[in-house]
Amino acid sequence: MAFREYVTGFFGNHNVMAPFSRFYRAMVLKMNQHEDEATTSGITDGAIDEQNRVIFINQPQPQKFVNNRISTAKYSVPSFVPLFLFEQFRRYSNCFFLLIALLQQIPDVSPTGRWTTLTPLVLILTVSALKEIVEDYKRHRADEETNRRKVEVLREGAWQLLRWEKLQVGDVCKVYNNQFFPADLVLLASSEPQSIAFIETSNLDGETNLKTRQAQPETARLQHDSELATFRATLQCEPPNRHLYEFNGMLKETNAKTVPMGLEQMLQRGAMLRNTAWALAAVVYTGHETKLMKNSTKAPLKRSSIDRQTNTHILMLFIILIVLSLISAAFNELWLLRRANTDWYIALEGAQNANFGFNFLTFLILYNNLIPISLQVTAEIVRFFQAKFIAMDGEMYHAESDTPAMARTSNLNEELGMVRYVFSDKTGTLTCNVMDFHKCSIAEIAYTKPGPDDRLEDTLLYHNLREHPSAPDIAEFLTMLAVCHTVIPEHQNGKINYHAASPDERALVLGAASYGWVFETRTPTAVTVMARGQRLTYAVLHVIAFTSTRKRMSVVVRAPNGDIKLFCKGADSVIYPRLAGGPDAAPYAAATLEHLSLFAAEGLRTLVFAVADIPEHVYKDWSNTYHKASIAIRDRERKIEEAALLIENNLRLLGATAIEDKLQEGVPETIASLLKANINVWVLTGDKQETAINIAHSARLIHPAMPLLLLNEDSLDGTRECLSRQCAELGDGLRKQNEVALVIDGKTLKYAMGCDLKKDFIDLCVSCKVVVCCRVSPIQKAEVVVDMVSRATGAVTLAIGDGANDVAMIQRASVGIGISGVEGLQAVCASDYSIAQFRFLLRLLLVHGAWNYSRISKLILYSFYKNICLYVIELWFAIYSAWSGQILFERWTIGFYNVIFTALPPFAIGLFDKICSPEIMMRHPVLYVPSQQGLLFNVRVFWVWAVNALLHSVLLFWLPVLLASHHVLWPSGRDGGYLVLGNLVYTYVVATVCLKAGLATHSWTWVTHVSIWGSLALWFVFILIYSNLYPAILIGAVMRGMDRMVFSSLVFWFALLLIPAATLIPDLIITVIHNSAFKTTTEAVRESEIKKRDPAALLAHPRHSLTETARLLQNVRSVFGRRANTRAQMDLELSHGFAFSQEEGASVSQADVIRAYDTSQPRERC
Repeated sequence: MAFREYVTGFFGNHNVMAPFSRFYRAMVLKMNQHEDEATTSGITDGAIDEQNRVIFINQPQPQKFVNNRISTAKYSVPSFVPLFLFEQFRRYSNCFFLLIALLQQIPDVSPTGRWTTLTPLVLILTVSALKEIVEDYKRHRADEETNRRKVEVLREGAWQLLRWEKLQVGDVCKVYNNQFFPADLVLLASSEPQSIAFIETSNLDGETNLKTRQAQPETARLQHDSELATFRATLQCEPPNRHLYEFNGMLKETNAKTVPMGLEQMLQRGAMLRNTAWALAAVVYTGHETKLMKNSTKAPLKRSSIDRQTNTHILMLFIILIVLSLISAAFNELWLLRRANTDWYIALEGAQNANFGFNFLTFLILYNNLIPISLQVTAEIVRFFQAKFIAMDGEMYHAESDTPAMARTSNLNEELGMVRYVFSDKTGTLTCNVMDFHKCSIAEIAYTKPGPDDRLEDTLLYHNLREHPSAPDIAEFLTMLAVCHTVIPEHQNGKINYHAASPDERALVLGAASYGWVFETRTPTAVTVMARGQRLTYAVLHVIAFTSTRKRMSVVVRAPNGDIKLFCKGADSVIYPRLAGGPDAAPYAAATLEHLSLFAAEGLRTLVFAVADIPEHVYKDWSNTYHKASIAIRDRERKIEEAALLIENNLRLLGATAIEDKLQEGVPETIASLLKANINVWVLTGDKQETAINIAHSARLIHPAMPLLLLNEDSLDGTRECLSRQCAELGDGLRKQNEVALVIDGKTLKYAMGCDLKKDFIDLCVSCKVVVCCRVSPIQKAEVVVDMVSRATGAVTLAIGDGANDVAMIQRASVGIGISGVEGLQAVCASDYSIAQFRFLLRLLLVHGAWNYSRISKLILYSFYKNICLYVIELWFAIYSAWSGQILFERWTIGFYNVIFTALPPFAIGLFDKICSPEIMMRHPVLYVPSQQGLLFNVRVFWVWAVNALLHSVLLFWLPVLLASHHVLWPSGRDGGYLVLGNLVYTYVVATVCLKAGLATHSWTWVTHVSIWGSLALWFVFILIYSNLYPAILIGAVMRGMDRMVFSSLVFWFALLLIPAATLIPDLIITVIHNSAFKTTTEAVRESEIKKRDPAALLAHPRHSLTETARLLQNVRSVFGRRANTRAQMDLELSHGFAFSQEEGASVSQADVIRAYDTSQPRERC
């Protein structure tokens, strides 16, 4: 915080490749220079660029590559000391105390001894080091779990089961179904026909659909160990980079031609092999050079906002300390100049303390405890136990997975109470990554899928299938569900397992099966369905694949009776215009649209189904046209689309389906509460826009009345124009919270984050209540978190995710939360806190976050208060003692003040004080707002406490002085000397600051009582013991008999009641007035809870009026960078819930994939 802002706030593994030898480069150049295939690989000539990597597969490497060991920990053994010291001495207080400790070593300068600062400083650093070691050890242990996973590796002609960390570049490994890839690999062969392999990349990009990879024919032959044992090849490829969707290389076997290798053969670390028994692959990139790790960032050294503010306050106090020391030294000089000649009897001439520099250092050391040296170690210990409380909270324990919440760092406990933005991944974080057939609409009737305990015979659909006039439509609809797809069945132990690249299609096939239409087998030319006891075979003539442009998928089949049918499914916006007679006249069209709207309102993913009967002669003509289009050299995609349009028309509407992308338990309720707590929730996903919007609806992030602002631009200029227009339309609402949802894709986001557009984009984003970013890469997630929010707004950000693609985002946010799910441990390893499910985030923030913020705030304020209260008295005593630099208190009592006599109240406040009960905090999220806005710890609050402490020190010093100056301590008239006065003052200070802790406490418990009264008792016990140690133990000679002197004074006991009361009564009066006349919402709720009343009435607030919603709808509209008809189409799709997951641009088309399988024949099981 700059000084100006401070005053304003008061008043208002890099690439380690070594170069190849010239001989080696020349040999490889000669080997490749005549190969034409080099151009197809993306490497423009056969020469090896210095930046390209050459790998010898299945043989030793001529150079050393990085190992496959990964680390997400903050420290290593060699780096611990320098990094730890750097982290600790970023705190100004530690730098200050180190300076004081060094100054105390100068002879005759320190009035408090040589070790009174160094000893506690070493203790503080030791405690902090132990805490960091314990916390980082947990990270190392989690990393070890990943590094010690096993994979089969071919070494010396035999398979060996090795740890991931032992994997080396050039190794050939064998990965089995449902296993993660241990490094970045290139596919050589697989168990599937034509060496196809299916992979799931939800851990990388958030997409739930499976992607296909296919080995090159030249390596697909490697099916046996004997062939692998003799396999030798050289792979030349690009250097390690973070581009997830790019890879170029050339593979050359000995005495064979060069084979291009691309993304079609790339198996990335973090992805999982699915629906494939095994895959053979060669290691290309390892460890921190994998694309996954390149998209991660180094674990940062995070600090909380309160820590940074405290640093600034310490700096200001240090400046005040310097000024006070200079003033005190100057007054000492003036006093000496005036008295040196007149007061000859105290021998001031030539005294060393006449030196201004020595006096300045003396006063600097004398006043140094204005800055509490115990603060850091107290806060560290309190935070450590707060983290334990988080782990011990049974309400955040997930019994099914036996997973408790875990604090992987305790430095950010209070930051959990200040979160303004939550950035959430979608897949695996909000959703379960499970698609479930939920509802359907057939012939104007809506049906719900039967539950696990329901009998099929009792369902409405089953009844209508037998007796209703719509029975033929129902049968054809279910037939289409069972036939129109690219699912591959697998028979195991009498059951059928369905493998699908699209999770939507798998859900549809299972939905059909639940009604008795069971998809049984697939051959390269046909599918077989068991329907109501009949086995029906449909010849598959053509598959017209789904694309995001077409928004539909069609299958041309020949039915068992010989008729040719076109089954077409897709978005209602593209199916309805192709209905026979038009969308208005088609049967069932209106009712189906109404059902679609209802399904969409529930956040379900919808598809519309239609069929067309194709005459034989029409089919033959179209088949020729389609064949010519599919083999066209130029504009193939356009010609295929034109051919598809010829047959995808005159459709007859059958109905629609609604698929539930299952949310994790409690997600809608959690998001609703987060929004009520004034927390902005953003969803950052690599999935498609339609899918993300559907989830946002079902999670209650977007409600039906909320205007959607969509940014889908294809150019920089389009993005610029769009942002400018939208910022202008918001007008006065810009940079203010509006009930608007912004949806943007990754391509537009890339343009919007350019330097010249960033400001407008930030302004627009922070003006929206909800932001959904689709198709974003892992590094874009991190850039959004840091650049677009943290730096621009200064707000506390929280990122939550469960996959490896979330690591960068988690590390770069103010607070990172990892969900310990099924996608591995990398997100958890990189996180600051981990929970088992998204719903636990609510309790983590609203209860633990708000509590910890309040506790740490009070702890810090109280620590400064009690030190200022005692050590400013040294200034008053300096005035009283002619600026002598003499200490008023015995040095050991000074040392024990923070360590013993006032140590317990900060711990009681920091660990057990509560704003309200957890039930009230969870029930009323608005109670989170004070901590979120930093109302309990800011510049104003700090200086109110500091001034309060200053005023208390005045009373606590001058009132005892007043008593002592009139010789009333004892009837004899004795005064006992300055040390008696010091012990009187010390006693009253201890009593006052302990009682002040009680005033600052919200919830009194037995711990509070023990800390306050026990601390006061400790001082009396100490003075009794310490006053009688000498001469048996040669310490504390000046304190000999002090207990008898002090305790024998009736004035002391009377003043013990009077002075602390007189000091604190003004505070008590102010508190009573504030709680009566200026009561905050939190205080009112707390009072209601104490009186056992329901605080709901206090927190009721009117909902937005219809006129306000109407105004928002007028000012904010959906924006499209395309034609008007596209805009209308998108509006229709969004309102009707269309979404469908399917890989696009695959190396192997879905038509080729399904034609490669014959499930009627036995095959190797996955």
